[in-house]
Amino acid sequence: MKLTIERSALLRALGHVQNVVERRNTIPILSNVQLVADAETGGLRLTATDLDLAIVEGAPAEVLQPGGTTAPAHMLHDIVRKLPDGAQVELDSGTGGTGGTSGADGAGGDGRLTVRAARSKFALSCLPREDFPVMADDDLPHQFSVPTADLRRLIEKTRFAISTEETRYYLNGIYLHAPEDAPVLRGVATDGHRLAHVDIDRPDGAAAMPGVILPRKAALEVLKLIDDSSGEGGGLVDIALSDGKIRFSFGNIVLTSKLIDGTFPDYQRVIPSGNDKRMEVDCKSFQAAVDRVATISSEKSRAVKMAVNGDTVTLSANNPEQGSGTDEVPVTFNGEGTLEIGFNARYLLDIAGQIEGENISFDLSDGASPTIVRDAADPGALYVLMPMRV
Repeated sequence: MKLTIERSALLRALGHVQNVVERRNTIPILSNVQLVADAETGGLRLTATDLDLAIVEGAPAEVLQPGGTTAPAHMLHDIVRKLPDGAQVELDSGTGGTGGTSGADGAGGDGRLTVRAARSKFALSCLPREDFPVMADDDLPHQFSVPTADLRRLIEKTRFAISTEETRYYLNGIYLHAPEDAPVLRGVATDGHRLAHVDIDRPDGAAAMPGVILPRKAALEVLKLIDDSSGEGGGLVDIALSDGKIRFSFGNIVLTSKLIDGTFPDYQRVIPSGNDKRMEVDCKSFQAAVDRVATISSEKSRAVKMAVNGDTVTLSANNPEQGSGTDEVPVTFNGEGTLEIGFNARYLLDIAGQIEGENISFDLSDGASPTIVRDAADPGALYVLMPMRV
């Protein structure tokens, strides 16, 4: 394999694929990126995988000799990142790219990839391309396209609620499904303490899709690729999925992931239906007050108490070792008397951070029941927060 490629094109592609590669691997080949030069398409194809997630990206290049090899992903990325802007990078793995025949300066004969740019030259140890695992994704019967902005919103507004508890692995992702009672594509995530529930318009072809759980790592990689793609693929992401795998395609980038094999809980049972008291408050003022009061709350519980009475909510925190603090914010409240309820301050701030409008509203019942949080500017988003004792 021998080719010449512009440094920025190579860096961009390497930046995407190396994100999938874990820093520590017990299987050496998984630390590498596969590089394949294709004379017919006149480009370089890069592939990385961790066996659960695979990403393939193409980059324009002048292919002098087709072939392929694998090279250490993070090392190659760091080298290219440090090369001067505008440099032409030559990649040479010798004949065939898997060793056996010596190329110029010994490239390829000892299983090495030579990287040249201006006066810089590096020789990286390679592993055989034949050892690189391939993730098959042929049978993905459900296919549809989603606007990148919609998919970004769905992932961005639910990811904070994904559980990190490995024992409940079925909560370690976003539940994507097409509910029967509404023409939407819905994403739901929960860790048992808070729940995020976001709807986007259901695209054509998605009505018959099965409910699937998109793993956290795949969701975050899709988010990064959307942010970097800047309109590639006409502002649409092509999605294809089965019960076990999902594929996202936009521009010249394809990401394929295994899905979490588990049953997502009946989240509808968590959403209360009898919360008849509504508190509405300016979101920025509320966020700032929660953040101030949380400064004194104990590091372990992060507990903050909300006491709503008339047109004021009083936020308070008490730490036996450090002291106490209170803050007041004006609100509109349709309940009578005083309603007191406690929350984890970090969870409150996480949800408040998703609010796009000026006001955030809380649908309350009592101090022991789940609370519904809504954004007036985004009727497709709903959040549920469990109370805590304070």
